[in-house]
Amino acid sequence: MAILINNARARWIFIERQQLSAPPTRALNKAGLLQLIDDLGFVQVDSIATVERAHHMILFSRNQTYRREHLTSLLEKDGELFEHWTHDASIIPARLFRYWKHRFRRREPILAERWRKWHGESFDSAFEGTFKHISENGAIMSRDMKMEDHKSGGWWNWHPNKTALEYYWHTGKLSIAGRVNFQKIYDLTERVIAAHHHEPDVSHEEFVDWACRSAMEKLGFATSGELAAFWDIVTPEEARDWVKAHRDELCEVLIESADGSRPRASFAFAGFPENLGDIPEPPARVRVLSPFDPLLRNRDRAVRLFDFFYRIEVFVPEPKRQYGYYVFPLLEGDRMIGRIDMKAERKSGVLDVRRLWLEKGVRASAGRLDKLDAELQRVGRFAGVDKVVYRDGWRD
Repeated sequence: MAILINNARARWIFIERQQLSAPPTRALNKAGLLQLIDDLGFVQVDSIATVERAHHMILFSRNQTYRREHLTSLLEKDGELFEHWTHDASIIPARLFRYWKHRFRRREPILAERWRKWHGESFDSAFEGTFKHISENGAIMSRDMKMEDHKSGGWWNWHPNKTALEYYWHTGKLSIAGRVNFQKIYDLTERVIAAHHHEPDVSHEEFVDWACRSAMEKLGFATSGELAAFWDIVTPEEARDWVKAHRDELCEVLIESADGSRPRASFAFAGFPENLGDIPEPPARVRVLSPFDPLLRNRDRAVRLFDFFYRIEVFVPEPKRQYGYYVFPLLEGDRMIGRIDMKAERKSGVLDVRRLWLEKGVRASAGRLDKLDAELQRVGRFAGVDKVVYRDGWRD
């Protein structure tokens, strides 16, 4: 018989699994940061810095003693993290690199066919020369090898060396050794990823088992489709087969939706939810989340659990935007309460807060606005600005 989990309990479980239940002011050293990322699984990388880049915002929202230099050290010096793709470009624990080797093998023929269509039959014209150059001369950036007579028109019209660099990165022969002004530095994988991380191989069966098992641990409860989507590294069919093969380890659960609609049939490890231990009540403070926060990455799950629909409108034409170019979701306790449009104006030292939208049924009480203001002050300091300014005086 399926276990019914009410919506409030389900939200607490998911928030805890997403590392948003621990006190956000607890001291976080470099080892703690590595553990945090390992617990999350990955942290999405994005170049937009309206307030701060996505990976920094994701980590800061979970622990406000987070230090950027610790992340840089773990990535570029210690070799404990690497950059690659889950559903998008992400920072991933290096101990998981062995599983990504399966992704590389799967993606190589797909990329070759796709990029041949995008870049033409000669898309691989610079592959051999580019790889040889890096092998003999060391790490490079794309701009170091750019052909002077090539007119770039964007990612779909990369110069041949850039195409080679990205192809070899996507297929695992090159890795990201660091970044300068967010531009990638490429080097041979064996010079970036420690041997004890990049040399071990795992079987296909071990790979699928790890992907599904670890996804379940980090989600708390999930459908087979959600297991496949978490890392975006196994197919939906493989996830379904894994569930069938491991039914003796799993139990059926029904997750109550926030809007009262039919509960969602899902799976969890046997002994759920007691096997998760004590699930604390999330901190009551208001927190600004990145638009790429993993709590909201699965939009359908976010709607079911929080009755909160969110999409990034960066690529939506301005006249068609409902909210704004880059609007931040707001979490209060276990509830998504709204979204806010703001930008860090570093030249003037101001966090320019343009507009606030609260969800239906959420009151703009004095206490709630005070908590929001306290969070914006913290975010402003993290972004390196001195003052929070509410445009048009709407805060008052």
